[in-house]
Amino acid sequence: MSSEQQTESDVQRRSGAYAGAIRWAENLNDTQFAYLLLLPSFLLLFVIAIAPLVMTFDLSLHSDSLRGAQQVGRFVGLDNYAALLTGRLDTVALPNPFVDPSAPFQSALFVTAIFTVVSILLETVIGFGQALVLDQDFRGRRWVRVAIILPWAVPIVIQGMIFYLIFTPGIGFGVGVAQAIGFSGTPLTNPAEAIWLIILADVWKTSAFMALLILAGLQSIDRSLYDVAKVAGASKWQQFRLVTLPLVLPTLLVAMLFRTLDAARIYGLAETMAGCTTVPTLSCLVVTTFSVRRYATAAAVAFVTAAIIGLIASIYIVRFYRSEGGI
Repeated sequence: MSSEQQTESDVQRRSGAYAGAIRWAENLNDTQFAYLLLLPSFLLLFVIAIAPLVMTFDLSLHSDSLRGAQQVGRFVGLDNYAALLTGRLDTVALPNPFVDPSAPFQSALFVTAIFTVVSILLETVIGFGQALVLDQDFRGRRWVRVAIILPWAVPIVIQGMIFYLIFTPGIGFGVGVAQAIGFSGTPLTNPAEAIWLIILADVWKTSAFMALLILAGLQSIDRSLYDVAKVAGASKWQQFRLVTLPLVLPTLLVAMLFRTLDAARIYGLAETMAGCTTVPTLSCLVVTTFSVRRYATAAAVAFVTAAIIGLIASIYIVRFYRSEGGI
């Protein structure tokens, strides 16, 4: 190619809308370019998350209506939320109360809070212990890792059926064990007892998830730090408190965030083991309310649930950035 042809080709490439867009992108600073790359993700997030959430909130501002083909009635503002939080909704619109301090094991908010707090606490402690063991060098460590992860691979419905059969009278051996520690002969029909069995099933399955994430954090720690701590005369507990825990804390917070968000949305395990009428979690309440065609009420419950989950996520994110020295 001659020099004149090369020059003409360069001029063509540098002209037009495409060339202008390239020059515009090249002039962006690092932060602006990063946001440009994230723009498709933001658009996808808006389409699949933000827009449906806005539509759900708009639906929750109307009354329930079952007349003819019209499923949503007149605009009522925040009346659904007020009735939801004060317990003024009838049992048809809301099969179980959203919140009722006098009956905590029948209130969706209390049941979800109990399940989330207790299960995450147990899974974190057990998962941390498993990760500490798996972080050591010993014969058969690979097989132990496989054995620990197997429960996590079990689908939720099958997991629920396994524990349902274990604690069903006349079928499972768990009924006798439950009675030995003070439970009734039909623990899955008792709301105050069924929640603890569901927590047990969830801990059995998801402790492995916590262990794997925490193990990844443990293996990223520089081993020379432990040698320095030993030379300084630090005990095992001091090594854990001053070296292991601070360095693994960011990973631990991420693991707890994932599990907390998942636990706050529990539905399948509760429905399979005991049924949503016995263990009415927030997600159960959304589904059961929607099933009786109370769409506006279901939208209000769903939006409050989303707000609670968003608040929890925000707390974890702020704590994570503080642990990283970001804010």
